[in-house]
Amino acid sequence: MTPATMKQKHLMLLLTLVPGIGPARIKAMTNAFTDVMAIPHAGVDDLMKIPGIGESLGRQIRHFFHHPATLDNAKRAVDEQIAGLARYNATMVTLLDPDYPSLLREIYDPPPCLFVRGTLPPKNMPGLAVVGTRYASQYGKQATAQLCKELVTCGMAIFSGMAYGIDMAAHTATCEHGGITIAVLASGIDTIYTDPQGKVWPKILERGALISEEWLGSTLTPGKFPKRNRIISGISLGTLVVESDSQGGSLITAATALEQNREVFAIPGSIFSRTSRGTNKLIQQGQAKAVMSAEDIISELGTPLTKRHAGNTPAPETIEDETLSTIEKSIIKCMGREPIHIDALAQASAIDISTLLVHLFELEFKNAIVQQPGQFFQRKTV
Repeated sequence: MTPATMKQKHLMLLLTLVPGIGPARIKAMTNAFTDVMAIPHAGVDDLMKIPGIGESLGRQIRHFFHHPATLDNAKRAVDEQIAGLARYNATMVTLLDPDYPSLLREIYDPPPCLFVRGTLPPKNMPGLAVVGTRYASQYGKQATAQLCKELVTCGMAIFSGMAYGIDMAAHTATCEHGGITIAVLASGIDTIYTDPQGKVWPKILERGALISEEWLGSTLTPGKFPKRNRIISGISLGTLVVESDSQGGSLITAATALEQNREVFAIPGSIFSRTSRGTNKLIQQGQAKAVMSAEDIISELGTPLTKRHAGNTPAPETIEDETLSTIEKSIIKCMGREPIHIDALAQASAIDISTLLVHLFELEFKNAIVQQPGQFFQRKTV
């Protein structure tokens, strides 16, 4: 990194500390000056020529850069932040850098500075945001896993917010199938509040990254989640909502995606499910395209992907078939994608219920099936 580039990074961090200006105004300022290093020396009249900056704000910016105590405190904070990034083996990209994500740069209020722990996807790699409720159903988790598998196989990166539920299912499935996934955090990249035991985020770092616009050590507040959501939708070609209630936070991400002129997709669900109210409403109002398979997304985006899953979705494969006994395999064959009641399964397999329960217990122990409420059973798929 050249000294000039380092100075620019320092300046971009300093700008985020100026009271009264946010990402949209910082973008306007960097667009207005051919040499951004001239910003600290600009007069009030020059600053007032920038959209969104009036006389009062212009004087405030001028005071920030010409008040010694204020500027010194800000510079110390910037130096501490950069030193902290080194401790986490992290980097920072700014709006001025060529490796800043192209799609994110296009939005109205892109983060001036993006802290990166890991590796961003190649700039020519298409990406999709996958979001949904924290209270995901088994249906939602299974749909997320299947679609992420198909999308990853087609060469697409997966972006999400690493929240509990659908977000975590998206990251996990992508990692399991060797894909690239990016977790956009509402906290600093030093605080992974949803995965304190490190079950998922180390796997993300192997092929992807944790990113945030929040400084290291910053306090997590409710207002930071909508800010985070605009990054998730803005950095992606489109947003897929898997499950959401009618007031779910994922609908905010979908609304932001529409404002950013990005595609929105939704997986339809049961009319009796609260976690499908939001997704079904998006589809009903024509704000999202209904998705049954990855092909629905790929065809809409028009991205040059390898369509290995074009057409009908392949039949599910049973997890760890080689570990199953002959009778266990026969039970599995009687199960489809949807949960099946034990009475129906007993009739289909011609096995009495008491014996069947023993085998189902073994199948569940081998992670080949999952039991649902009401004595329903469902096969797991890969």
